[in-house]
Amino acid sequence: MMRQFLPSLRLDSRLADPLYRQIYLRIKDAIAQGTLQAGSRLPSVRGLASDLGVARATVENAYGQLIAEGFLQSRGQAGTYVSPQLQNLPVRKLLAAEAMPTVTADPLHPSGATQPFQLGLPALDAFPRALWQRIVGRQLRTGPLSAMAHPSTQGLPELRAAIVNYLQLSRGIRCRPEQVFICAGYQALLDLVVGTLLKADDEVWLEDPGYPVTLPVFRAAGMRPVAVPVDQQGMNIALGLATAPQARMAVLTPTHQSPLGVSLSLARRMALLEWAQRQAAWILEDDYDSEVRYHGRPLPPLKSLDRQGRVLYAGTFSKALFPALRMAYLVVPNGLVEAFGHGSRLRGCGCPPLLQASVADFINQGHFYRHLKRMRPLYRQRREWLAQALEHQLGEYLTVASQAGGIQLLARLTDNGQDRRLSEEAWQRGLSIQALSAWAIANPAGEGLLMGFANFTQQSAAEQAVARLAELFKGTN
Repeated sequence: MMRQFLPSLRLDSRLADPLYRQIYLRIKDAIAQGTLQAGSRLPSVRGLASDLGVARATVENAYGQLIAEGFLQSRGQAGTYVSPQLQNLPVRKLLAAEAMPTVTADPLHPSGATQPFQLGLPALDAFPRALWQRIVGRQLRTGPLSAMAHPSTQGLPELRAAIVNYLQLSRGIRCRPEQVFICAGYQALLDLVVGTLLKADDEVWLEDPGYPVTLPVFRAAGMRPVAVPVDQQGMNIALGLATAPQARMAVLTPTHQSPLGVSLSLARRMALLEWAQRQAAWILEDDYDSEVRYHGRPLPPLKSLDRQGRVLYAGTFSKALFPALRMAYLVVPNGLVEAFGHGSRLRGCGCPPLLQASVADFINQGHFYRHLKRMRPLYRQRREWLAQALEHQLGEYLTVASQAGGIQLLARLTDNGQDRRLSEEAWQRGLSIQALSAWAIANPAGEGLLMGFANFTQQSAAEQAVARLAELFKGTN
């Protein structure tokens, strides 16, 4: 019976459950199904850890939980057994609802080890960890006792002031610290905006194709998303006006559109601002990847052109520093400070004050600017590595789209109907590729593959990853 069980005990690092819990659930399920019967001996901790390629502590944690719950019994040096007390109990019925989960982690943000082509990750190897450690350590040693009390729900004043200075110098945005709200990531930022400004059944313009996280957030809040197509000039404002002129908000990435990488033209920026003023609507400007531009100069952000107080500006430190910070910021018009202050008090700021203070120091001491300056040529080089590998090995199947910045690459496919199949098969092989068509809402966006390149530390690594991808193309054509 144990020989039948062991081959099925395979772990998957892409699952949301940690490895010890996967072992726990699989053994529990095997007991429920009768694969492991009462009195059966399990492999030793050392033996099972070796077979599965995990640490002994991982197996010990799984066994320990099962022993505590009465499913297993430890007999010291004699080994670990399925509890004999389960012999006459309806274990199958008791555990029927405890089926092994089949849903994998979010493909946009897979947890665990970094996978080739993974989107949304900056170059983690190039982040100055030693410097960051010193800054965080200094905050722990010298921070006032008040830093351990309840933090401001709007965010630490010193971080908001640092963001104000940064935006004025780098993006030409003039604002005051009172207008800045710190949020625990982009989703929390969207929740604050929706809860403060919108009500159920409000129409909201969304880019099509667009960042997949945005659509479900607005749907869950009861909004009516309106898919506005994106072309080479960005969101098509004329089509938005023709489809839903009474919309209450437009959400877009005008500097570096996600995922197509285009910029909203100046004419469309002015048309969008005019619509917002005329309809008393709001514009949520996600300045996505604005720091990561390595060719030319970007157009000014919408917020810097806003004279009527209709634009809310959203930024995040996920790409500029690292995603685990879970730190975003929102700049609201003067007239909305009180309303957003109330909204932030209801929700609270989920960013630990220690990290907020550390980011403020990182900016104020000039490290943030220097880090961004170092990263731009590095990203340009790593993108070239991936683009060259794709053109050399897969040039007959795809074309690399040009882009002026960002940390992901779009490769357009020559054959239709392939990108979702290819991305699914790539995912099964540990290649974290996204299908462009999966980012579309209502309008066809064409076929393509979205690939991250920031963590290819050598040209050979990009070539090897593309060679693995090429197996999917050449093995099925």
